[in-house]
Amino acid sequence: MSRKQTIIRGTIILTITGFLSRFMGFFYRIFLSRTFGEEGVGLYQLIFPVYALCYSLTTAGIETAISRTVARKISLGREREAREFLLTGLSLSFFLACICMVAMQKNAGFIASEILGDERCVPLLTILSYTVPCSAVHSCICGYCYGLKQTSIPAAAQLIEQSTRIAGVYLLYRVLIRNQGNAPVTIAVCGLVIGEFFSALYTTTILPGFLKGRSITQILRRRASSGLPAGRAFPSMTTGILCRRLKELLPLSVPLTANRVLINLLQSIEAISIPGRLQRFGLDTSQALSLYGVLNGMALPCILFPSAVTSSISIMLMPTVAEIQASDDRSEMLDIIKKVTGACFTLGLFCCLTFLLFGSWIGLALFGSRTAGKFILTLAWICPFLYTNSALSSIINGLGKTGSTLFVNTFSLLIRIFGVFYAIPLFGIQGYLWGLLISQLAATLLSVWIIYQNTGRKGAL
Repeated sequence: MSRKQTIIRGTIILTITGFLSRFMGFFYRIFLSRTFGEEGVGLYQLIFPVYALCYSLTTAGIETAISRTVARKISLGREREAREFLLTGLSLSFFLACICMVAMQKNAGFIASEILGDERCVPLLTILSYTVPCSAVHSCICGYCYGLKQTSIPAAAQLIEQSTRIAGVYLLYRVLIRNQGNAPVTIAVCGLVIGEFFSALYTTTILPGFLKGRSITQILRRRASSGLPAGRAFPSMTTGILCRRLKELLPLSVPLTANRVLINLLQSIEAISIPGRLQRFGLDTSQALSLYGVLNGMALPCILFPSAVTSSISIMLMPTVAEIQASDDRSEMLDIIKKVTGACFTLGLFCCLTFLLFGSWIGLALFGSRTAGKFILTLAWICPFLYTNSALSSIINGLGKTGSTLFVNTFSLLIRIFGVFYAIPLFGIQGYLWGLLISQLAATLLSVWIIYQNTGRKGAL
């Protein structure tokens, strides 16, 4: 199968899964907004920067390093080394995740009151901490699958996570309503734990057979014939092998982790500061939190819904770009880049037009909120740049220019933070939306320039 066919096949699988998952999540958010109200959704959204930071510290860089290295080793015929690399990364990520979980539980009060500015987040953070180890497990295994360009396991894991989360929250809601007459927003965080746990459980049951070199089809057939999990034994990992793989892992994962941590710190500053700056604009605490909930819990998910396509392309694109760079095929590299970025930008233009025409109706019909409709209309303009940026970032990472990715993301976020601290007190939430548009445009222009410098000139590869 050619590289283009592999990208297309993987993208189709991940896109279908992404749309199914986001379709379920879309109506799930409607349920949350109608059950807990705008302020409850805002409180729920307030804890996600903390989760994103924990994920960056424990998993994000290791997952990407696994994906890129596995793709490289498989292309060289070193399948056993690829599997050893997965076990090393998985062990390290899980160890760090457990430390992070304990730290979050012990410091939940400080984080809630001093950083998030709302003590009601304490029980939410405590429950949320249990998602971190589970997320580390299934993310590393999915990274290994992406390196092999086998997307069926990550796709199934995503659907399992989403469906069990929604089902778990709905069951908890029904039980509490029947017994107590009301349900707190903490059950939504319990749903996150349930979803991550079942996703991790699924990937770990698949893992042993996968480590023996079997395809997902072979694993499922063996299960069906024996009634037992496929592959009970892991490849032997001596201390010497573990140390060698760790020495290979750290130079790759540490810069990627630092990249993600810095970006998430800036994103956390941005997200946490929005309610406070809205109060400087003249809103009270409840109004500011409600507006924040509408933006992040209703309007932005609508804008991001079609990005299931571009996210799928980006996942498949990074290992493919790394392989093409290794083969030093400049014409194929340029062909892939032009076709992928052109498709993403075209999708963005179509979605921009759709949201401009139907944004107000979407806000009222789905969320019962005129404010959400107004936000969707304004955010529609970022679609062409937002959807293209995910592919551009994946190309840059595939070229090994992770420092350039850090620069682009940092510059973009600094523009958004400027909008939060200086534009919101003057113009309200509209000032932040303008900053968001400018930041996405700047990220697109910088990414295109970086890619041109590394691929557009002869001898650049």
